[in-house]
Amino acid sequence: MSILINKDTRVITQGITGKTGQFHTRMCVAYAHGKNCFVAGVNPKKAGEDFEGIPIYASVQDAKAQTGATVSVIYVPPAGAAAAIWEAVQADLDLAICITEGIPIKDMLEVRNRMKAKEAAGGKKTLLLGPNCPGTITPEEIKIGIMPGHIHRKGRIGVVSRSGTLTYEAVAQLTEIGLGQSSAVGIGGDPINGLKHIDVMRLFNDDPDTDAVVMIGEIGGPDEAQAARWCKANMKKPVVGFIAGVTAPAGKRMGHAGALISGGADTADAKLAIMEECGFKVTRNPSEMGRLIKGLV
Repeated sequence: MSILINKDTRVITQGITGKTGQFHTRMCVAYAHGKNCFVAGVNPKKAGEDFEGIPIYASVQDAKAQTGATVSVIYVPPAGAAAAIWEAVQADLDLAICITEGIPIKDMLEVRNRMKAKEAAGGKKTLLLGPNCPGTITPEEIKIGIMPGHIHRKGRIGVVSRSGTLTYEAVAQLTEIGLGQSSAVGIGGDPINGLKHIDVMRLFNDDPDTDAVVMIGEIGGPDEAQAARWCKANMKKPVVGFIAGVTAPAGKRMGHAGALISGGADTADAKLAIMEECGFKVTRNPSEMGRLIKGLV
């Protein structure tokens, strides 16, 4: 069992013919069951061609109709990435994973509003992971995104993070101490994104093959606090929490577009205090995440 994706998932790559799309599709195909999972690419100008044996279609709709794929991963450059997300949503996919960084906020606002309107009108809900995220992986089954596959091992600890590099740090620690991961999910650091910490925590809570979770947040925004409060009321599994940006000065944007603190409840200190209050085992030192989890399972 896993969350979001497994070895039976069939994937479309949007932007498969670009340099980034080619490189990461190749890496994902080479990982575990990737050869069976990556079944289509999309490029309207190259329909009928293929990329290393993966057929290319004119649209997501065509690719889905021909292959039965339910998930897409998007490497389309920033100017066209929101339109690529909307194309995946219009094709009624289960999940769209957008790796692209630097999408204009106005574009994301527009696509999010269109997604909400489609759902409100009774249309299918397509989950969105990202943008500006590393993707997600179910170790030894499938990886969709840009994370280094070799650091992952199958296990029973879930990882959810706003930071790509800290996802890898947590994963590497869990692998090193022999625990491994059930799934690792990078939700991305943009201010307007799809799945939030709370959504992924719900999935891990319901997953019989996840025993505990590492939740990594950043300064800025209310997401981590909302997830922590939900966990206090509902989570049946232990959680280790870490917030990046303890030393960040108020009012200064740090790294991710979403990591802007106004002071008050969205500072690292405030978020760590809420997480602790909600029963998380928190740390201010990212090198301790694995050790703390080991003490809880």
